[in-house]
Amino acid sequence: MKKFLVTGGAGFIGSNIVNSLLEQGAKVSVIDNESSDAHEEFFWNKEAQNYHLDVTDYEKTRELYENTDFVIHTAAEARIQPAIINPLLAVKSNVLGTATVLQCSREAKVSRVIYSSSSSGYGKNLTPNSEDQADDCLNPYSVSKIAGEKLCAMYSELFGLETVVFRYFNVYGKNQPLKGVYAPVIGIFLRQFLSGEPLTIVGDGTKKRDFTNVEDVVRANLLACRDELEDYKFGTTINIGTGSNYSINEIAQMISSHTVYVPDRIGEAKETKANISKAKKVLGWEPTVHLNDYLKNELIKINLLAKSK
Repeated sequence: MKKFLVTGGAGFIGSNIVNSLLEQGAKVSVIDNESSDAHEEFFWNKEAQNYHLDVTDYEKTRELYENTDFVIHTAAEARIQPAIINPLLAVKSNVLGTATVLQCSREAKVSRVIYSSSSSGYGKNLTPNSEDQADDCLNPYSVSKIAGEKLCAMYSELFGLETVVFRYFNVYGKNQPLKGVYAPVIGIFLRQFLSGEPLTIVGDGTKKRDFTNVEDVVRANLLACRDELEDYKFGTTINIGTGSNYSINEIAQMISSHTVYVPDRIGEAKETKANISKAKKVLGWEPTVHLNDYLKNELIKINLLAKSK
């Protein structure tokens, strides 16, 4: 039986990975410090070995990596605007945290580390965004996540630790953050619609994003844990997106016509859209969940809930 350690495993992406691994019969440990203020609740799975610790704490966490086959590193300060407000926390969580995860994995002779990075590293690059584009970091969050990528590449090249680097494009879905003004837009819009509030559109609503369902992200992580990855150099980046994008105005129109506009935010790209040819080649992965279908199902659930009250 393979043993997995999932950092940030009580949060959004991590909890979905943990649940899927346990369903497949894997042995799973979780490290999470519950530091995110974007969650109403955290998603600890009682079937896992759970540790309420900070991934930056080398002394308290290093023994948890022993006898582990795969480390899936999702723990992070994961939002752009809070990182602009507090760059030091972003750097500590995302750079020191990733360095600690990699060093502990190296010392414990972990087989492979899968690192969760961000499409924000593409910045103002023209779309579709491909892995050979130069980094263009517009904010402390993207700087810290791309620094984590470079640490992964270094640990692979210098120390021989197998690392797989995923750049996710605007993940949404089950267990997504809902709390606060800086939660991801899909979660905010659904929360506002459920409460009968207007949908708050930042800026003029023309920014476009490639929205990727967490189920597809989970599947990519599991595929990255296969013994062999075709034509892949460890430590290099793989996009996980859909290859299509929507403006924030278009997303709002799918949910409600009751909208208001709020001031634009600094440090954010105008458009992202993934070139996913590398993911197809290396992993045999393609997205399966379409945003339109997801939103239709969620709106049905919300309307049924309203009728039952």
